[in-house]
Amino acid sequence: MARRVAIRSETISLGAFLKLARLVATGGEAKLLIQRGEVRVNGVVERRRGRQLRPGDEVHAAGVRLRVQREER
Repeated sequence: MARRVAIRSETISLGAFLKLARLVATGGEAKLLIQRGEVRVNGVVERRRGRQLRPGDEVHAAGVRLRVQREER
């Protein structure tokens, strides 16, 4: 089962999402993880740090499965 990570906006960049989910501590770490092909979005390897994620997207990285969720207000 995927761990849900809530975002406040309609979209979030992949790099920012990895930091928000605490899989990486810095943007540089996110960049390296993505460039090495270790991140999948909806089952497809993603190499763009700026890829915009939306609620419902699934991210697999560092052995963790995450689902983007819109924050409830």
